[in-house]
Amino acid sequence: MIVVGVGVGPKMLTQEAIEVISNASVIYGSKRSIKIAEEFIKCEAHLIKDYKNLHLLPEQAVILSTGDPMFSGLGKFATENDRVVTGVSSIQAACARFHVDMSSLAMITAHGRDPAPAKEALIREIGLGKNIFLLPADSFGPNEVAAILKEMYVDARICIYENIGYPDERAVCGTVADPPENNSGMYCIVVVR
Repeated sequence: MIVVGVGVGPKMLTQEAIEVISNASVIYGSKRSIKIAEEFIKCEAHLIKDYKNLHLLPEQAVILSTGDPMFSGLGKFATENDRVVTGVSSIQAACARFHVDMSSLAMITAHGRDPAPAKEALIREIGLGKNIFLLPADSFGPNEVAAILKEMYVDARICIYENIGYPDERAVCGTVADPPENNSGMYCIVVVR
């Protein structure tokens, strides 16, 4: 299979991703990933119903993954014989938007999983003086991040970037005392010290 990152939002496909999608004989993806790539799809596109069974899909299948497949994406299901095509990630978009040097960044995800390890990672990385990029969970968002920073006596800017690439895209920053509120479930958090 070929796992293709379709980017974090519309108009964020790489040229390589467009070529692979345009030449595919069969495509699988989420409703959102298929919508992002739809103008380049020239074959049948199927919704993925069971992500744990991707290995059962045809060998020539192109699997669409939102953002970059290797950060909280479907690249984790690829074997060494599969190909992975990168996509523009929310990390890249957020760092560009908020002018954050990626080399100073710790990347953490709580997306679709138990947030406890992400909380531990946040505390560890903040303790090391890092800026943070976080894909949040429903129960681990800006307010929870602010509470941890406050407890650690860390002064930082807390930024959220939501609906990246969509007409209702929103980027806003706040403080530990007054963190920004997200309006959507499709967002990321950047903590800048």
